[in-house]
Amino acid sequence: MVNRQTPFVLYGGDYNPDQWDEVTLEKDIEYFKKAHINTVTLPVFSWAKLEPKEGIYDFDWLDRILERLWVNRIYVILSTPTSAQPAWMSNKYPEVLPVDIKGRKRTHGMRVFFCVNSVKYRERARAIAGAMGKRYANFPGLVAWHVANEYGTFCYCENCQQKFRGWLQNRYKSINELNERWHTNFWGKNLYNFDEVMLPTELNDDYRFNPSVQLDYMRFVTDSTIDCYTNEAEILRGYSLDKTIFTNISGFIKKLNQFKMVEYMDFAGWDNYPSPSDPPSFPAMKHDIMRGAKAGKSYIVAEQSPNQQNWQPYNKLKRPGQLRTIAYQGLAHGGDTCLYFQMRQSIAGQEKFHGAFISHSGRDDTRIFRELSKLGSELEKLGDVFLDGRTDSQVGFLFDWENWWALELTSGPTKDMDYLTQVHSYYKAFHTQNISMDMLKLKYDLSSYKVIVAPLLYMEHQDIAEKVKVFVKNGGTFIATYMTGIADENDRCVFGAYPGKYREVFGIYVEETDALRVGETNALVLQDGFLDAKDGYVGHFLCDLIKTEGAEVLATYGEDFYKGVPCITCNTYGKGKAYYFGTQPDDQFLEDFVGQLSCTIGLHGSIKCEKGVEVTYRTNAKGTVYFVINHMDEKRKVQFGNAVYQDLLMDQKWTKDVLLNPRDVLVLKRL
Repeated sequence: MVNRQTPFVLYGGDYNPDQWDEVTLEKDIEYFKKAHINTVTLPVFSWAKLEPKEGIYDFDWLDRILERLWVNRIYVILSTPTSAQPAWMSNKYPEVLPVDIKGRKRTHGMRVFFCVNSVKYRERARAIAGAMGKRYANFPGLVAWHVANEYGTFCYCENCQQKFRGWLQNRYKSINELNERWHTNFWGKNLYNFDEVMLPTELNDDYRFNPSVQLDYMRFVTDSTIDCYTNEAEILRGYSLDKTIFTNISGFIKKLNQFKMVEYMDFAGWDNYPSPSDPPSFPAMKHDIMRGAKAGKSYIVAEQSPNQQNWQPYNKLKRPGQLRTIAYQGLAHGGDTCLYFQMRQSIAGQEKFHGAFISHSGRDDTRIFRELSKLGSELEKLGDVFLDGRTDSQVGFLFDWENWWALELTSGPTKDMDYLTQVHSYYKAFHTQNISMDMLKLKYDLSSYKVIVAPLLYMEHQDIAEKVKVFVKNGGTFIATYMTGIADENDRCVFGAYPGKYREVFGIYVEETDALRVGETNALVLQDGFLDAKDGYVGHFLCDLIKTEGAEVLATYGEDFYKGVPCITCNTYGKGKAYYFGTQPDDQFLEDFVGQLSCTIGLHGSIKCEKGVEVTYRTNAKGTVYFVINHMDEKRKVQFGNAVYQDLLMDQKWTKDVLLNPRDVLVLKRL
């Protein structure tokens, strides 16, 4: 459990009381109590105030704030303030400042703007983390340690250059092995020692456009960032063996291998900032990725916006009820916290228009404050009924950061390659039908699932192909797509036809792949017996020209010179089946395909509902809790059949058919 001392949902968020006077602090605490806030995170960006001079600390002001919070039984997540180093450090030790991809030394001022490999940065970060750990380890209101904030700065300084060379030498041992892995014979880029390796910057186009080099550089940045995080986390652990320690992952999750990062954290923690144009399935998928980071363990929603953001192109207000549906979606998918940025709106700076619990008006009767107070009251009532709850899914999605990087670093076959968007198109087809899914690391066991989906499994590593073969042989259903089984872990293409090591399980090989422009499609001609051979489906994005080697053809292309060529196949392999999609089908096809598959192998849950209503569940020692969330602006029907469910928020029972109000939520237990 995230909060190991008091079992309730941690509700509140980032607070910056050092920006305010004593009168404002007292008013804020009054409002917090009114809104049922039980936890605040601080002092995330206060390094300059805590250490005004090197080695000289001022904790008195923080002591007074913590005392006032604890008198009112408001818990704290204490953050090391190391995401924004003081100006004195940047001036005295300029090596802490990063160098960008253009080779420019950056100046002081931006948050998370430091070189994670800087020896001096790590020295001072460890020192202040140790000072905080020593001072506050026994503070009674401390529930967790939050290290820094939203890591993700890439640096191309001379120190990183040397570190990268050492990292490569440790990974490959010899320069001959590096030449082999990077295939430097191409364009005559052979290396004779590790000192000849350069970073992939705009000053070095050979490396900047070499996907093998870039891929290793991204691995190196992840490892460097892990070292930077553990530099602080390890010293905090020495003072707080019983407290959760984590850092928060930016909602832009591509930069660092989060599955690897989270291995060094007690819980995954992430910042949920969906775009107003995102369908509910997109943040749902990101929540599931965070749950998957710790093999189904609950996670921390460290930030979300109480109202509009300030950094999106068009910063829409949260619609009435939307705060509540977004919050419950995070809890439903595995979150044990509901934390926001920020508690009081800043009066100046880059985020002065970012929403907050308490707006510039300073009032407690605003629409947002009323909605947040209602939510706080509900969470207080629910207590720990679903905390630590897990979701036992029958469908797993293989998801991999290195595969993501490699796909988007490669040149061709299309400039529109977007791994997350592609994965989401398949995820959405299951989510729309309320089939729960687990996002899986490649090393996870597959045997407990009925269906494994692996969109764009471009990179073959970690012996995943052998695991897939065993899974299908034993009766599993495997679904994969174009861009599968093409390259190894250094982005070297396989010898022999694609999909490489998966060729046997799919019973096909791919002869050629055509890239379609935006808006360009090709008709899908379904064979008799498949989805009732409906017309009107189309494929887009890519078109694999497939040759079968035992697989059944389910659909062919309807146009172009490859009219009649197979595009969707199914192969019986052992006791199971392997489906291959050689093109990106439209959303309606995927929804219909998943619907048919679900009926065949039995994936649907017990609660049925109209489109736009999300149903998921969590099970802990106290039983199973169901979440029913209407994301729509209209009423939607929910069908319970003959089952009876206890409403945990309204103290009433539901059965048969229920009309759920727009953006309304039910939290239920089955009787």
